[in-house]
Amino acid sequence: MFARKTANQNENGQAALETAIILIAFIVVASIFAFTILSAGSSSTEKGKEAIAAGMQSVQSSMSVKGAVIAKANVAKDAVDSVVFTLALVSGGAPIDLKSAVADRKVIIGYRDGADLDNNLTWTATFIGKNNGDALLENGELAEITVTVPAGKLKENQNFTLEVKPPTGSVLIINRTTPPAIAAVMELN
Repeated sequence: MFARKTANQNENGQAALETAIILIAFIVVASIFAFTILSAGSSSTEKGKEAIAAGMQSVQSSMSVKGAVIAKANVAKDAVDSVVFTLALVSGGAPIDLKSAVADRKVIIGYRDGADLDNNLTWTATFIGKNNGDALLENGELAEITVTVPAGKLKENQNFTLEVKPPTGSVLIINRTTPPAIAAVMELN
């Protein structure tokens, strides 16, 4: 007979609207999380770039020893007076100022052995081969460094270390041992 009409008999449209609102809320929350993760990733990437740049600057100023390390000795005193070696820049390295005058000195050379430590030795640089006439050690140039070691410290069969410390970049460490007999000129191992 008579059918009763009731309000809100068909709620399909309202369920779809609620689902759409929930879906939009999930999308907004996911967007916030994605933004947070991307921001954190960008921040760590920037810190990584800074670390790489600092490492590259440290490496770019590095030097290496080319050839033998020679000791010159006063045979009468039976002790080494000076150590001579040749320096060159590593590939792609930044120029290094090798002015050896004490007032202008940028590179410090230190000495140590089992009983002594001296972090400010006297040294001179002489460019050999191709160079452009300035005091900068640049790519393709070689500089012969003569270091005056502490008087009477280096005798026969003695281990010692020279540290060449540029103003930027890594420290060049030279570990050597004097031979069993002191001669006027000796190649150190």
